[in-house]
Amino acid sequence: MNVTHPRPRTTRTAALAAALAAVLLAGTACSSKAESGGGGDAADGVKAGPGVSEKHIKLGALTDLTGPYATLGKSIVQAQQMWADETNAAGGICGRQVEIVVKDHGYDVQKAVTAYADISPDVVALPQVIGSPVVAALLDDIERDGMLTFPQAWAASLLGKDAVQVLGTTYDIDMIAAVDFLTRTKKIAKGDTIGHVYFEGDYGANALEGSEWAAEQAGMKVVGQKIKATDTDLTAQVSALSNAGVKAVLISAGPAQTASLAGVAAARGLRVPIVSSAPGYSPQLMKTPAAPALEAMVHVVSAAPAVSSDLPGVKKMVASYTKKYPGEPVDSGVLSGYNAAQLIGADLKKACEGGNLTREAVVKAHRSQKNADTGLGTPQNFTFVTEPASRSTYVLKPAAKAVGGLVGVEDAHEAPGVDAYLAARG
Repeated sequence: MNVTHPRPRTTRTAALAAALAAVLLAGTACSSKAESGGGGDAADGVKAGPGVSEKHIKLGALTDLTGPYATLGKSIVQAQQMWADETNAAGGICGRQVEIVVKDHGYDVQKAVTAYADISPDVVALPQVIGSPVVAALLDDIERDGMLTFPQAWAASLLGKDAVQVLGTTYDIDMIAAVDFLTRTKKIAKGDTIGHVYFEGDYGANALEGSEWAAEQAGMKVVGQKIKATDTDLTAQVSALSNAGVKAVLISAGPAQTASLAGVAAARGLRVPIVSSAPGYSPQLMKTPAAPALEAMVHVVSAAPAVSSDLPGVKKMVASYTKKYPGEPVDSGVLSGYNAAQLIGADLKKACEGGNLTREAVVKAHRSQKNADTGLGTPQNFTFVTEPASRSTYVLKPAAKAVGGLVGVEDAHEAPGVDAYLAARG
């Protein structure tokens, strides 16, 4: 495959999630090995491979419906199923109906590895894999199988693989944007100390790379506090940061940790600005006791706009989702999932135009997209394998009354220094 090299970014009641998993698995995960398609040309002349038959195209989703990112997983699964239903109602892709095979790994790497082995023979691509550690564990298998995969994870360590596409920005770029935002708005200044609470693993480590680089450029220093996904009481971390005299805090963790950080900091008098990576926020937080602190102290950096955005594509998606899933929250996972599904749909259509729906052809079609624009955010360039698909970051703010619990503060823009950072990173 000819691909240009270098240009290249997770996260609540278990019973409800388990029930949802059962419904989804029953409704969308009907994997039929006999109909998967093992190669050769179909009757319409289209070359087929795994996951493609004369009547169906099967996609896979390795998601979290029962772990720390269950809310995110539910939103992404439902958004992608909505896309599949809309696509099928319009005639499908390449004359074939789209099916999505859903597997819940509960954010457990070993379960994810088993789930991948189970579904990989039967799907052509993966428009959803939640979790940096999960994707990292599957990288070799995904590359071996040549299966186009969109992680719902944004660590820079996932770049550089032809078949693996990090959508939007990576965690480090977002943290560079966070430091830039705090500096431009005069919330911090040269000589200040910034706290950074982060998950152990690729997610947190990559975010810390960005914050430390940006802080050094601005004449500041970062005090890090590494935590685990199971750490939901950040009292000790807040005390340490307070003792360090931080003027702002960055957090690259999950929603539970962001809520604890803001709530404890407010209660302890550490009333400093907090900026969260996108996976660290969910609208459900605005129904917790931490809501006032979140609204008063927190901003969110994200490659995607708020779902309360006035972008026509976002408004249309929100209207469709609320109609299909009444009463369900419309959060960033909805936008992320729907965006990924639309992008993979465009790749499949382009591969079909070339008369070839093999995995290799789908990856090649994807990597030829230089200005992919779904109308759900900024355009992306997928032709460069080792760099982020986008370098532009939105700044958002929690708002209890807004759709999705967030409103836009700044439109997407590239923070100063990002080009230099990527060049230095190599």
